[in-house]
Amino acid sequence: MDLDIKIAGGLVLDGTGAPPARLDVGIGGDRIEEVGDLSSRPARLTVDARGRYVCPGFIDVHSHSDAFLLIEPSAPSKITQGITTEVVGNCGASAAPLTGAYRMPSDWRDKPYPGSWSSVAEYRTLLDQVRPAPNVVLLIGHNALRGSAVGYDDRMATPDELREMSRLLEKSLDEGGRGLSTGLIYPPGEFAPREELIELARIAGRRDGIYTSHMRNESERVVEAIEEALTIGREAGIRVEISHLKTSGRANWRRIDDVLETMRKARAEGVDVAADRYPYTCSSTDLDVVLPRWAKEGGSEAITRRLGSPAERTRVREDVRRSRPEDSWGKVVVASTRHPDNARFQGLPLTEVAAKLGMEPVDAVLHLIETDEAGTAAFFSGMSEENMFRILAEPYVMLGTDASLRAPEGLLSQDFPHPRAYGSFPRFLRMSLDGRTVAPGEAVRKMTSLPAGHFRLKDRGLLARGMMADVVVFDPARLTDKASYAAPHQLSEGVEHVLVNGVLTLSGGRFTGHRAGRLL
Repeated sequence: MDLDIKIAGGLVLDGTGAPPARLDVGIGGDRIEEVGDLSSRPARLTVDARGRYVCPGFIDVHSHSDAFLLIEPSAPSKITQGITTEVVGNCGASAAPLTGAYRMPSDWRDKPYPGSWSSVAEYRTLLDQVRPAPNVVLLIGHNALRGSAVGYDDRMATPDELREMSRLLEKSLDEGGRGLSTGLIYPPGEFAPREELIELARIAGRRDGIYTSHMRNESERVVEAIEEALTIGREAGIRVEISHLKTSGRANWRRIDDVLETMRKARAEGVDVAADRYPYTCSSTDLDVVLPRWAKEGGSEAITRRLGSPAERTRVREDVRRSRPEDSWGKVVVASTRHPDNARFQGLPLTEVAAKLGMEPVDAVLHLIETDEAGTAAFFSGMSEENMFRILAEPYVMLGTDASLRAPEGLLSQDFPHPRAYGSFPRFLRMSLDGRTVAPGEAVRKMTSLPAGHFRLKDRGLLARGMMADVVVFDPARLTDKASYAAPHQLSEGVEHVLVNGVLTLSGGRFTGHRAGRLL
């Protein structure tokens, strides 16, 4: 019988970590039929992969595309990186369930969607209707659960509220969620005690789910934060994923040995823990993370209201000044903004913004947060490149963009994202091909079979007979990330062909219009 698609003559990096081998890949329907010498096998379509690498589809384990997939299901910034599966709902914020007082992140809230949803089941229905290009794995955000049952108050959940969170999590997992995520520097997640997280993680663990965490601290108390995540994993009997593992702030770069030793020791003791990382040294998140915990209680509307009160603004100002050295503001760059008057500040260091406004940096920060109604994003420069390479070399560390999908045109081209949204996977591969990090076989393993195994994605992550036909073909001579901090909306180059579930989504570097992603 003829193959549907034959990828011929390429250098296969099969996802196991092995070095490349010149092999053909034969596809029938949505699965790989055979890998080997297929010169005698006819095919309806043959892709000439001579001089190219052929890999399993890349798995972005740390994505925030939940809502944006409903707007731009072709996912151009992800597909052109070779990403065929996105794990969404990270850092405690998921698009579903959307009930009670929970409010989605600010950059999701102001967008038009093709319909409304509340439950995971309703979100799934909309996702099926738009037909996403990549596969989707949905985590259930703890912020969604706590926001729904408790709101944004800084307090313990009552027994009834904890039961409601548990009920909502069980329902969401039954409807397609694959685990629980936390964002413990964001309200309302940062108000939750460890015991609440363990109770909820047990529910996900009983369904063979995973617990992923943007930890409470990634700087001076990073080791303690890792220990908390490990304790949750042990107590709840659940796999653990440490999100975007890092040591932030120059004074904390020396903690890298303790961080890696803590992870290695836990794994040696049998804790099923892994981590992800993007290949950049600047982070990106909401600017209001610099505010004291008390000022964030109640969510974005309460933050804006407090800054409108002279007395409370003065208190916030003094707390922010005490928490950050004055010379740190030059390492913070304004990214996306909401108020039209603030668009001129995108891409500028806060010190320059302050000079343009005729203010001290701390006052410029409060001005942006207030006028953008707590919707300002920023880039924070504070990571060591040497530490980044050490983390990326750890055998349990996989790749994640830590970004929503974007597009260079249309609605999703109008903000100012971190370049990781467009370039993380080609950037890491380029580093590998140029000898700056792990060998290409190991680099591909970190993007394919490693995440497939840790996130329990059946029949994904390897180029082998019977596996799902998620496949990437890239040109090693042309592979490069184009996005920069100054001009982020630029597609990566060099990924030529992308198949998702056996369907050519990208062919010759061009979108085919065919989308075959599934909720896994």
